Amino acid sequence: MDEKIYCLKHVEDEGPGLIGEFFRDLGVEVIELNLHRGDRLPESLESTAGVVVLGGPMNVYEEQEYPFLKEEDLFIRQVLREEVPFLGICLGGQLLAKACGAAVTKSPHKEIGWYEVELTREGRRDSLFRGLPATLPVFQWHGDTFGVPKGGVLLATGKFCRNQAFKMGNHAYGLQFHAEVTADMVKGWMDKEASSIDGGRILEEGARLHDAFVAQGRSILANFRRVMESALRVKRTLGLFDDAQKTRPVQLWWSLEKRTLLAR
Repeated sequence: MDEKIYCLKHVEDEGPGLIGEFFRDLGVEVIELNLHRGDRLPESLESTAGVVVLGGPMNVYEEQEYPFLKEEDLFIRQVLREEVPFLGICLGGQLLAKACGAAVTKSPHKEIGWYEVELTREGRRDSLFRGLPATLPVFQWHGDTFGVPKGGVLLATGKFCRNQAFKMGNHAYGLQFHAEVTADMVKGWMDKEASSIDGGRILEEGARLHDAFVAQGRSILANFRRVMESALRVKRTLGLFDDAQKTRPVQLWWSLEKRTLLAR
């Protein structure tokens, strides 16, 4: 798979972590865009295998304070229209929900540290969580929560914050939890918040869960890679038929009506 992946960052210390390591090890080009530093979003998604939107401390509606959020909202809608596989982490999942018309609100419980989420029946059957147990240990750091958009499918739930993962269409996923964190990332976040949380306990629990968590994260990413490969195969097949249509004036089924998904 020689296509590229875009990773959108909102703050310096919330990078791609395991996501970057996983795909770079496979030889996939991972392009990090630092929106907080003024990096511009791509105008074209040609040769884009996937888009990952990472976390951040801001609220999805703080567009005046963080103007890049408005541009990012439009970009996510473009990604959905063009059916490019999408993975949103924490704030990224909330931005996906907002782009699809769902509300993002204060969570009934601010989650920081290690929690468990339960896959729903649909989640246990979904490609992203294939081969994983029904109960997953996850790392959380959020104060807001997303609603599940109309037409979306809830894939995972939590005890304190119900909506933990959802899917839109065939290729777009939003996760409330952090599947990408490394031990160094967690330690850095703990050091910044040392006065308000029990960082020592969280780090001890993270050390105990480390191997299982990394294996779980790599399984999720391997499954997301299969989602990307499947989408690329479909696009290449359709491209062959599109080329044939250019030489033959035959009306194909996908040209009968214009796509209007998220055209707002």
